[in-house]
Amino acid sequence: MEITFVKMHGNGNDFILIDEYEKTVIPDEMKPQFAQLYCDRRFGIGADGVLYLSRSGSADLKMRLFQPDESEAPMCGNGIRCFAKYAFDTGYVEKSCTVETMAGIINVVMDYTDDTFLATIQMPEPLFNRADIPATGEGEYRETIEGYMVYAVNTGVPHAVIFVEDPESFPLIEIGPAIRHHASFPEGANVNIVKREGEDHISIRTYERGVEDETFSCGTGATAAAAIARHLGYTGTKVKVDTRGGPLVITLGEKTLMEGPAETVFKGAITF
Repeated sequence: MEITFVKMHGNGNDFILIDEYEKTVIPDEMKPQFAQLYCDRRFGIGADGVLYLSRSGSADLKMRLFQPDESEAPMCGNGIRCFAKYAFDTGYVEKSCTVETMAGIINVVMDYTDDTFLATIQMPEPLFNRADIPATGEGEYRETIEGYMVYAVNTGVPHAVIFVEDPESFPLIEIGPAIRHHASFPEGANVNIVKREGEDHISIRTYERGVEDETFSCGTGATAAAAIARHLGYTGTKVKVDTRGGPLVITLGEKTLMEGPAETVFKGAITF
């Protein structure tokens, strides 16, 4: 038995993609364990998650994402760019498509500029009400946790956002889990450390639930950080977000858009 896969990344946020357009490759009941085994960077392929591409009854394609802790994520900004690149390169779609996710149907526009693949994703509308994040209590989320002012928003998945002066020295690996598992977040939350770099320019580090570690980039996290920054009056409607793996551009208006690259790293096969 042989399982073919493609290794891809969006700004260093890396994924194993398995094509199930014609048939199921990994049975649904095995998908969580498959992610746990093959996302391992020493004993597996190594990735922040496993993407599955399949047909959809309500959109052009359907995307599912399973994470190393065996959970299924509703949405992933960097993952959907990788997903779109594979679909575009394979000929499943042309320069625009719709993708069914657990967070809703996502519109994608994409093309190559020289040799660089760029995709613009219409992200879910940022939700600031606690019930929509979800978080306990009422109204918008502002809480002091571990001595830090924490804001929260849902951009497809729950995100906590903290503004700091020196993100590089921030103990994200120590503080991140305490916020990620805080009792006020019944489904947990990703944790983003954000610095204001200049006008309409921020930088970010992200601790991702499901991965349970810092990742090089997080598309929904970049969107969350930009949304909170805009909500607080720190930026305008178009924000450059520097992640550790590279920049993303977030536009906040009638539509919430994320623009960024995706790259194919290699193709391979698992043989049993």
